[in-house]
Amino acid sequence: MTRSKPRPRPTRPHAQRQASKPPSPPEPPAPLREFFAPGLAPLGAPASFLVAANEANIRFEPGEVETLGRYLAVLLDANTRFNLTAIKDPADAWEKHILDSLTLLPVLADLQNDEGAIRIADIGSGGGAPAIPLAIVMPKAKFTLIESTAKKADFLRACAAELGLANIEVVCERAETLGAHGSLLRAQFDAVTARAVGRLAILAELAVPLVKVGGLVALVKGQQADAELEEAKQALYLLHASHAGTVDTPTGRIVVLEKRRTTPVDFPRKPGEPARAPLGVARERPSREDRAKAPPREKKPRGPRREG
Repeated sequence: MTRSKPRPRPTRPHAQRQASKPPSPPEPPAPLREFFAPGLAPLGAPASFLVAANEANIRFEPGEVETLGRYLAVLLDANTRFNLTAIKDPADAWEKHILDSLTLLPVLADLQNDEGAIRIADIGSGGGAPAIPLAIVMPKAKFTLIESTAKKADFLRACAAELGLANIEVVCERAETLGAHGSLLRAQFDAVTARAVGRLAILAELAVPLVKVGGLVALVKGQQADAELEEAKQALYLLHASHAGTVDTPTGRIVVLEKRRTTPVDFPRKPGEPARAPLGVARERPSREDRAKAPPREKKPRGPRREG
């Protein structure tokens, strides 16, 4: 019995075509409609904002004010779907989000070289301020937005895509992890910013390890800046950083720290530890009077004794 020759398997033309095609680009991080309606009209800048920006020596290139208005439109629309900001009035948003963010410009401008290519990290970016307004008016700088909540990180990516901001990268991780000894982002930034995140003693431990030696940490604070600085003295000493100055702005105060030497490998501590026990801040023990006023602790009933 003669065996027939195996029949050749037919080739599929479409398979050959697929093999020759270049790989398709990755899908967008999240559908934009999940966060905000497409094609939103930009919010117009009120005259009071333009006057305040001019008085603060903030100058805009053509199209930047419109892009800032588009950002606010996206932010306020997304805020109706999930919580991003307590500010809902557009006029207030121009002052408390845009103007407040742009007051960081004079501090960051000192770091820019002729090409303007500096790396800036923003801790706890949330709804995007101050990093997104800064990225709009500093197109040559590279911004890394650090946000540990996945939903907010997805919004930030979608917002950057909607605004066409190629100078923004979003990292969904805790700052303690990114700044830890051995991390790829430790000591990689020329500046680190943060706004409405926490007390200065906490923020310093999160921010200083991320910045290069000689780099700056610019923290947007309120009227309690001096008290927070006093509380953070020991933390700055342990982190090898110092207070470089405090800048009064139309919307608050900016505390500027400078990294003097390499951060010790012990800092930052494990995630959550800086907030639970701020570095160098003694835990307050209740006074004798407070302990006397406290209600007595209830004693738990004991179970039956075992014979044996």
